[in-house]
Amino acid sequence: MRYSTKTRLLTGSAIVAAGCLFSADAIAQNVTIGMSASELGATAYNPVAASNLNTATSLIFDRLVEQDADQSYHPHLATGWEETPDGLAWTFTLLDGVTFHDDTPFNAAAVQSWIASYAGTENEYLVEAIESVDVVDDLTVRFNMKRPEPNLLYNLASAFMGIPSPTAYAELGTDFGVTSAAGTGPYALQRFEIGLQTVLVRNDDYTWGSDLSENTGPGHVETFTFREIPDQSTAFLELQTGGIDLLLGVPTDFLPILKAEANIQIIQMPGTGISYMPINVTAPPFDDILVREATTMAIDQDSIVAAVYGGVGAPARNFLISSLPEANVDEALNVTYDPARAGELLDQAGWTMGDDGVREKDGEPLAVDLFTANSTEFTRLTQVVQAQLAAIGMDAAITVFDSSTIRDEYKRNAHQLAVRGYDWNNSDILDWFFSGNRLGYPNVSMWEDEEGQRLNDVAMTESATAAERIANFTAYHEYVLSQHLFVPIYQPTQNIAFNSEKITVPDPVRGSRFRQQSFMDIQVAQ
Repeated sequence: MRYSTKTRLLTGSAIVAAGCLFSADAIAQNVTIGMSASELGATAYNPVAASNLNTATSLIFDRLVEQDADQSYHPHLATGWEETPDGLAWTFTLLDGVTFHDDTPFNAAAVQSWIASYAGTENEYLVEAIESVDVVDDLTVRFNMKRPEPNLLYNLASAFMGIPSPTAYAELGTDFGVTSAAGTGPYALQRFEIGLQTVLVRNDDYTWGSDLSENTGPGHVETFTFREIPDQSTAFLELQTGGIDLLLGVPTDFLPILKAEANIQIIQMPGTGISYMPINVTAPPFDDILVREATTMAIDQDSIVAAVYGGVGAPARNFLISSLPEANVDEALNVTYDPARAGELLDQAGWTMGDDGVREKDGEPLAVDLFTANSTEFTRLTQVVQAQLAAIGMDAAITVFDSSTIRDEYKRNAHQLAVRGYDWNNSDILDWFFSGNRLGYPNVSMWEDEEGQRLNDVAMTESATAAERIANFTAYHEYVLSQHLFVPIYQPTQNIAFNSEKITVPDPVRGSRFRQQSFMDIQVAQ
């Protein structure tokens, strides 16, 4: 197991600026958050260029648009918008009186600069449909489109479209989001220790929260500290003993224990991602589609939900969360447990069962590497997956990495199988993980395919309406499933637990995730 931790602090001038955000007569109110396992390993608070962000990002940066749990869109830094009938222009009116943490103004010119900053980054696809941006006036901006983009509002509401200060972004370059960061959000970055913790301080000038929060600003809490605790058992104990006040991503096996605690309250929300096992199609024996198909049939999703997750959540049958219409694929393509058929496929591929229970071919055992990240949930799940692979004659050796190192291993093409998860409630996650333009990470399957890329490009760039987009992504999803590039395992719920003696948390939670809108309404209990 390898770890690499680096500490980055604000510059002296930035610390002074951040200090100015405190109200002189404010009562000290500090809340500590334990991050979820899926959010560990962020190396920068840079929504434009980062491939991995966490919840704290939503407090540093605001977005033009916010998405509620019912998928509706709400104004934030944009007070309104209008799309032309042909979909080739969007005009946004902007909120007046907003400033970045570095005291520079938020206006139409800042939006124009921000959109341009995506060029050449992994996240460029979010704005790829925008041909140019016109500053109509100080508080009006027009996006001139290359093509209609029915997914534009979703993109604008994503964590990767938080708006940074153009001045700070240009001055800091690659250090933006590492040594310092400036957005318009309700909290400013005070300290970032990579792999350990992030400390945010209240922006006392903030009065422009979205209508998803009762409190539009400033925040009730003075300081939020987000801690990265890879071992979820440790995080669970920290919540019990008061080391943290709120825990994101509570493993389901801890829920019964926490529910018995008088001072702990649980919030459960629909999940926005799945846990799955990507298969590296370039690594033998998985360059054989028969072996890949057999591997998909080896995993018993139903027993995993029952035994590992206590019946909380649901089995995953394909790559998308079941609430998305693009998840409604041809039933024959959904992945289900069938060990007998898996055995037949491996026999067909020339892998015969040995006396020791491990299959072999040409004198070589069916021995593979199985990677996972060092969180309690993923290591426990990976052990179950290992046992189920063994049942079909595949000897999988588990290697555990910290969250940053495992991505480096993917990029080196050093993996065969892995157990991991994603958190995204839109079908364009297929482009993120299966486009041939992103081999290594995030395309962990290392899949390059001419027809697959064609279907990807049609879905991403040739959908004029929402209905066309659903049809195109469904076709792409079905083709991905036919190539057996991964094993879907589990659709989790979002489980949040907090110490009700220390803080109060809004109920119900607005938004598809527990993000800025909920943190704005957290209060320290009196």
